[in-house]
Amino acid sequence: MKNTFERKINYYETDRMGVVHHSNYIRFLEESRCDMLEKIGMPFSYLEESGITIPVIGVNINYKNHVTFNDTIVINVIIKEYSGVRMTVGYEVTDKNTGKVVITGETKHCFTDKNLKPINLKKHKKEFSDKFESLLEKN
Repeated sequence: MKNTFERKINYYETDRMGVVHHSNYIRFLEESRCDMLEKIGMPFSYLEESGITIPVIGVNINYKNHVTFNDTIVINVIIKEYSGVRMTVGYEVTDKNTGKVVITGETKHCFTDKNLKPINLKKHKKEFSDKFESLLEKN
């Protein structure tokens, strides 16, 4: 399942050259990931109340084009890999006006308990695991 998230670029997210500073894209990816979890009924607050955290253990971004203040970006989010212990989320960010790809990337995550001890969601919370499994992008 692909989730689509849109957001407008704020002035403070740009650098002296007038383009979005590269570090902000990590925030944008997190916003889109949080939006996806909310849409499936598993917002971070609910997961954390249930004793589950999903820390980021890796980020990879490829910059293709730039956007500037007031542009709107569209972020398509997919679950690329899911094992119950780890998950890889893929992203494609496009400029809504031009359709150009701005970045592609992925974040890698693991599932942990409230003490940050890795867990297997398939064994620990089967109903949560089933939701993530249903989001897995099938090739």
